[in-house]
Amino acid sequence: MDDTSRPRFSIVSAVYNVAPYLPEFIASLDAQLGGLEDTEILMVDDGSTDGSPALLAEWAQRRPGLVRVITQANAGQGAARNAGIAASRGEWITFPDPDDVLVPRYLEVVREFLDEHPDADLVATHRLIWNEKKGTISNSHPLRAMFDGSPYVDLSLSPDRFHGSSPASFFVLDRIRELGLAFDGRVRPNFEDGQFNCRYLLHHPGPRVGFLERAHYHYRKRADASSTLQTAAGHPGRYTDVLRHGYLDVARRAQEQYGAVPGWLATYLLYELHWYFAQTDPSAPAGRPTAGPLAEEFHELAAEILGTVDPERWLPYAAPSIHPMTRAVLAHGYATTAWREPEVLLSGVDTQQRTVRATYYFTGDLPEEVWLANGTPISPLHQKVRHWDFYGRTLLKERIAWLPATETLRLELDGVARDIRFGSRSVQTKVASPGQTRYWLSPDSSYGSLVPQHMRVRVPESREGRTAQKRYQRASVRKKYADAWVLMDRVHDANDSAEILFRYLRRRHPEINAWFVLEKGTPEWARFRAAGDADRLVAHGSLQWRLLMANAAHLLSSQADVAVTNPPQIREFVHPGWRFHFLQHGVIKDDISVWLNTKKLDTFVVSTQQELASIAGDGTSYIFTSREVALTGLPRFDRLLEVGERFPPEQRDLLLVAPTWRNNLLPAAVEGVQRRVVDRSLLDSELIRTWLDYLTSDKLAAVCAEHGVRIGFLPHPILQPLVPMMQLPPHVEALAYEGTEVQELFARARAVVTDYSSVAFNAAYLERPVVYYQFDADAVLGGEHVGRAGYFDYHRDGFGPVAATAGEALDATAEVLEHGPAPMPEYQERIDATFVERDGRCCERVVARVLSSERPHNDDEPTPTPTAP
Repeated sequence: MDDTSRPRFSIVSAVYNVAPYLPEFIASLDAQLGGLEDTEILMVDDGSTDGSPALLAEWAQRRPGLVRVITQANAGQGAARNAGIAASRGEWITFPDPDDVLVPRYLEVVREFLDEHPDADLVATHRLIWNEKKGTISNSHPLRAMFDGSPYVDLSLSPDRFHGSSPASFFVLDRIRELGLAFDGRVRPNFEDGQFNCRYLLHHPGPRVGFLERAHYHYRKRADASSTLQTAAGHPGRYTDVLRHGYLDVARRAQEQYGAVPGWLATYLLYELHWYFAQTDPSAPAGRPTAGPLAEEFHELAAEILGTVDPERWLPYAAPSIHPMTRAVLAHGYATTAWREPEVLLSGVDTQQRTVRATYYFTGDLPEEVWLANGTPISPLHQKVRHWDFYGRTLLKERIAWLPATETLRLELDGVARDIRFGSRSVQTKVASPGQTRYWLSPDSSYGSLVPQHMRVRVPESREGRTAQKRYQRASVRKKYADAWVLMDRVHDANDSAEILFRYLRRRHPEINAWFVLEKGTPEWARFRAAGDADRLVAHGSLQWRLLMANAAHLLSSQADVAVTNPPQIREFVHPGWRFHFLQHGVIKDDISVWLNTKKLDTFVVSTQQELASIAGDGTSYIFTSREVALTGLPRFDRLLEVGERFPPEQRDLLLVAPTWRNNLLPAAVEGVQRRVVDRSLLDSELIRTWLDYLTSDKLAAVCAEHGVRIGFLPHPILQPLVPMMQLPPHVEALAYEGTEVQELFARARAVVTDYSSVAFNAAYLERPVVYYQFDADAVLGGEHVGRAGYFDYHRDGFGPVAATAGEALDATAEVLEHGPAPMPEYQERIDATFVERDGRCCERVVARVLSSERPHNDDEPTPTPTAP
């Protein structure tokens, strides 16, 4: 290419501190098949402070006449691209990001297309996801279907297609200049590309776009999650500037130019907006506003944008697989009139209780609702209204009702009979007979068990699975494990509610075929065997465990992890048929509905009226009703009460420091077990450093010595592997859950210091003083842990003072120790209001609940619905 000829392609890339990625980007351009004789490359260094400028200079020196470097003070990606536009000379221009990669045939495929279609207005290339952490490249982009068959379309006739990625687009450079187009730096942190593409295409009444399937653009998903898109959720502009200067801007331009938003743009806007409503507040990423002016501004802008399009008309094109909830929110969440879903969904059949779950969405007030069974109006056996909250506002509601599956069902809303649909089936009817319900939803034609024995068998892959499958239906095995109740806490740990309940069953209900599961070789294994009932102890992972689980009628656990509830070693060879009863290992105070809603729970044990209402009551985000949720109290509370009576005030000699873990710090659990490989680098985390500063404080040591109290450190079990590495001072005793009677630690406690852990409820149950040290409350309660803040407000409802700094925590500790072994009056009142009844009968109530879950429903015994918290 000489100095007078015009290049066909101008490649403009905005560079800012991407030195680790530049070599791969540069190599991908150097490797383009067909050469780069018709190409110019402009690398715009936007004030980089790393090694990027040196890499660019070396490339420009090596490829003179091809690569030009433009340097400017940091002004943002859009400004850098605008500088590249001003300096470009090509016929077509594109803006790849310098941390991505273009495959060798990339430009060649674009050339071939343009040779065949010189009248094209825009070229769209095919983005593949490059997962840097996993080292994989996959065709998993949500818009991948648009490229099937490499279509060349007129967008005005194809509302199912759009393209908003400037890095993966080729534009006519002269047209950009004629229109005076530029990237708008106000559109941050994302959609700057989309706004530019939309403005460009809006100037073409019938924009002709080629979607090139073979032009692969490898979009890097960074391992450190540092890219603009990966960090966008915490940027305030995503909820205001993107909507105002991005989506609303192009919608208004379309209205001014054409009188209405064209279909392709309406589809694109709905596609973009649907990501905002793909997660409810409880599952929202940290940084997303759930209250306050930012959230209100978001709602105003979202409503205005949706008002420029017809969601019901264009949503089917935007995302065919969009969740029905998201579809309903976009179509009706901001409407001024109430909406009712035109059909009711039947699902979730309980073949033992002979009930079926019915649901439908609505907005506004609950419709005038009439459920009919065999033509007679009935009240649901269990019912609630679930709220779907987004950015602090309820935009959709879901009615959940459990009905008798043994009768013909019909629903009328506001006097109109609604269609009934069975699960994911397309079958619809106005009246659902018991036969239809059985046929479409039950795994068997009779109501015998949850999963009939003859339908349970799978085809195992492992030798162990094949061995277990051969044996599990033997008469001797079936007899040994008939109607078995399997109890377990953690895979490698015990001494929680499941073990307490197991001991109760062996003592009070020998007729129940109860077994306990635990990992062999652990400290807990030895302790459990020494405590008796060794013949009822089964090693997790063993053949006996597989046979037991395959025949179990009930699984009861304080844990609800997959390793407990749905172990892959059992799924391998059999469809589990047990009922699962979640005994819990604490009192739920935060909103962890995102995690628990995925669980199939037949019993969900709770301990307080407030907890009950927050889960089963109206207006909550949980799917559970009074069918599942039972106010029984934790079985371990019985043992806690018993042990607590052995330690009068004068024998309480322990300051128990028991912080919890942080979800964002730890790796995922190892599949099949509940252990995590905890990296020693966590010793440098704020969590560990802050608690070490507290534990090693001279003031804490002096205060405890003054009151004759020892310091015991009992972090959450997940953090236990770090304790030996923490170099605790001699006066701080390292404590562990494994091999320890934990109830005795709380019983001996003069006071308990924690952060957000539910162990505070253990202390309160025993009327022990509590201190909360919450140095990272904004992050933890804002969604960076397991859930978001729930009904429980630590300042209003907590059982002790709340400290935000080290000084406050030490002062609060000194204050509660000075006051004595009983909580201060203010906190004693809260304890009394929380635990109305402490009678030592939690185990008894749990057993009764499990037994009742086996029986068919009784219409004569309605279950009261909890009120909202």
